[in-house]
Amino acid sequence: MQCSIQEYLNSLKDKNVAVLGIGISNLPLIHMLRKAGIRVTACDKRDRTAFGPQAEELEASGVCLRLGTDYLDHLEGQDVIFRTPGMRPDLPQLSAAVKRGSVLTSEMEVFFQVCPCPIIGITGSDGKTTTTTIIAELLKSGGYRVHLGGNIGNPLLPEAGDITPADYAVVELSSFQLMTMDLSPHIAVVTNLAPNHLDVHKSMEEYIAAKKNLFLRQRTGDRVILNTDNDITRSFVSEAKGAVTLFSRKEEPEGSAVFLRDNTIWVRDGEGERAVLSREGILLPGDHNVENYMAAIAAVNGLVKDETIRTFAASFGGVEHRIELVRTLNGVRYYNDSIASSPTRTIAGLRSFSEKVILIAGGYDKHIPFEALGPEVLKRVRRLILTGDTASKIRTAVESAPGFRESGLPIEEYDDFRQAVEAARDAASEGDVVILSPACASFDRFKNFMERGKAFKDIVQGF
Repeated sequence: MQCSIQEYLNSLKDKNVAVLGIGISNLPLIHMLRKAGIRVTACDKRDRTAFGPQAEELEASGVCLRLGTDYLDHLEGQDVIFRTPGMRPDLPQLSAAVKRGSVLTSEMEVFFQVCPCPIIGITGSDGKTTTTTIIAELLKSGGYRVHLGGNIGNPLLPEAGDITPADYAVVELSSFQLMTMDLSPHIAVVTNLAPNHLDVHKSMEEYIAAKKNLFLRQRTGDRVILNTDNDITRSFVSEAKGAVTLFSRKEEPEGSAVFLRDNTIWVRDGEGERAVLSREGILLPGDHNVENYMAAIAAVNGLVKDETIRTFAASFGGVEHRIELVRTLNGVRYYNDSIASSPTRTIAGLRSFSEKVILIAGGYDKHIPFEALGPEVLKRVRRLILTGDTASKIRTAVESAPGFRESGLPIEEYDDFRQAVEAARDAASEGDVVILSPACASFDRFKNFMERGKAFKDIVQGF
């Protein structure tokens, strides 16, 4: 049910509210709830020492803390429970609380209920952060006031009171955030889908079902933008509730579409066909970034002028940790692609370069297959340096690929991340490209992909 943020907060005045996870997305939520005079219990699996003075500050503001490994075991009496992104909604403790009458929700779910302006939501396995950023920046360039958040890192619910109907909210949404989402954005963008996060999702089918929630509850007048080059997203067309726009780098779909013709991105809509952006006009390298621009152009079509799009594309250098040029040293270019936490993302990164590269890969095991990575590595990598928990799995995938013995590809493994980066430096010569593109999540050694990317950049800058 749609309501204002103040109406929602008023509805919680006499309720007990639990917030699960005291992190980036939920800390502002906790402060907002307490400022509104709502009783809040904040729960986190970390013990008190991990929070330091922050624990005392939260308690001083009136927050009740439940910390430690049993943090989910005392949810009796909680009327509303906010789960953190990444926490499965069917955990036994949460299921028991719901059976007792608790309402299970999240910061993003409530934001969809109270947001007074149009929402553009973006999801996918790869490219969603870059696409989200491009959409937001294009709208800003077009003169709109934009609120950017969701999985991209900024919680939007605490900002809801400052949003006007003339604004736009642009939100990146993960499968975890979408699992229980019961509202859809006005404009939904699905970049692509491939196996991912199977360490958390019970199956690929569950992962796909979560992604579908982005558009399954759209209404008349809403739009969904789908990648017809991807088998899974193409299959969504028959289930779409809003008007469908397809984008493709490989063909020219019928109907409303964004496509590549003669190395130029074209738009076909109710007013006909027009060329919008040449491939040479995009500063970001790689076919995957052409696709990101196609999705973004489809989203802002009718809102942003084509000339604005062309001006932006010529100068936008990308998002940190996404094929980010760190430095050039002794003729060697070092790129940080730490965001590449899946094989498909790493493959896209490798295809961005015309020359063979020195690849640093490996990390936390999300239980997704690496078979597709093997042939691409043989085709596009001149030396493979592996590190992290998945090193042996990636090695097996590469060594099992047809043509491995004939390739003569050197493969090295290092337990230490720094040693792996230094080995890449030692193997490189003038004209080479060294790229960190792990094909895996970071949790074996780092808190997140940002921390991993920063560690790589710090090491490289220290050479």
